[in-house]
Amino acid sequence: MIFGVILAGGIGSRMGNVEKPKQFLTIGDKPIIIHTIEKFYVNSRFEQLIVPCPNQWINHTKNLIKKYFKNTERIAVIQGGDTRNETIMNAIRHIETNYGLDDDTVIVTHDSVRPFLTHRIIEENIDYALKYGACDTVFPASDTIVESKDHDVISNIPDRSIMYQGQTPQSFKAKKLKEVYESLTEEEKKTLPDACKIFVLKGETVKLVQGEAFNIKITYPYDMRVAETLIKGE
Repeated sequence: MIFGVILAGGIGSRMGNVEKPKQFLTIGDKPIIIHTIEKFYVNSRFEQLIVPCPNQWINHTKNLIKKYFKNTERIAVIQGGDTRNETIMNAIRHIETNYGLDDDTVIVTHDSVRPFLTHRIIEENIDYALKYGACDTVFPASDTIVESKDHDVISNIPDRSIMYQGQTPQSFKAKKLKEVYESLTEEEKKTLPDACKIFVLKGETVKLVQGEAFNIKITYPYDMRVAETLIKGE
């Protein structure tokens, strides 16, 4: 079985002085999170879509879903965790409790504030996760990457031709991800920027899915203006 996990646990502190987390802000005529869920909702390969979010926003999220979707049984809103990876583990526990986990259970995890992903990206994530066990959506770096270990002077300038910007979805065989995550020490868990690093730490293969320049993450006020332009262009 295949599950979509739309990660809505952030509070949007980098968006500035706003009254709600950024995933609930409106672009076009709908909240960002609804635009994102729609991209998954129209794909019949998903058994269920799981939306982990902060506890205090669960009812609000459920109400939005009732407003914009007819078949709300396909969408489960659950409580997120303290970290991104704990949130993903909560989603896996939800699947295990309600559906069971087998070796071919796949989760496609995606930022709720990346509403411009494509059908092609979703399909390739599902196919690559089934075939290889894990995959990450990336886009070739267009700018020179500068490394500074002391945040003051340049310590290295890597070869840009082998650098990629990480996007989402990131997709995994859920049982394997759970096993690998539970094998990590608490110190290792603290070093994880995302779920793909879990596999990389343990020497597991993570295949690359080609992303898109417009698969942006809405993080800053400027991104809202870009998103409005993209929505009009769609």
